[in-house]
Amino acid sequence: MRKILTLIISGILINSCSSSQGDFTYLDINNNEISKSKFRQKRSTNQYLDIQIDSLNQKKLIERTKTGKLENFEAYRSLVSNKTSVKLDNTKPLVIIYHPGKDACNSSGSATKETLKNWHKTLEDGVQQLKANAPIYLYKEKEGLEKYDGVLNWHKDPDGLTEKLFFKYHYPCSSFVVISSDGEYISYFGEFSKEYVWNAINLISK
Repeated sequence: MRKILTLIISGILINSCSSSQGDFTYLDINNNEISKSKFRQKRSTNQYLDIQIDSLNQKKLIERTKTGKLENFEAYRSLVSNKTSVKLDNTKPLVIIYHPGKDACNSSGSATKETLKNWHKTLEDGVQQLKANAPIYLYKEKEGLEKYDGVLNWHKDPDGLTEKLFFKYHYPCSSFVVISSDGEYISYFGEFSKEYVWNAINLISK
């Protein structure tokens, strides 16, 4: 009898663990429940990312871009400038590239120091042509940035403020935000191309 009871309890625990690890509720950007197939269909476009909500077995779609206006922008800009020792032109847009920490996206790939250097030089040349401040590279966690040694100067996100203001979740690879001189901003979540940064500068400068 005791053996039977033990087997029953073990079976319940196994099923419970299996269920908790594999069964998800899928939510759209407005927190409405949708089917898994609908979720995957929307996720397959470049308009959305998905995040897993901790401990709730929920996966939620989020839009990859967000716009808004930052209150007390002058204080944020001053903090970033002081903590990174980067002199900023207050009449030009501020460009922040944000590294959230090591993940499967930013720790994979075959990029070399040379290709990384060339990619970022092209990015920065384009930013300069669009009359924005040179990008400032901020990180939450330094792990995963070793490949940039000798390529880029990364700085710790001062007081974690950039994360709090713009990057609520850990988005894969890295993200960026462009902020106009009057505090209007466009943020983009997850892996991006140089052109996305340039387009954001163009939009925010109009």
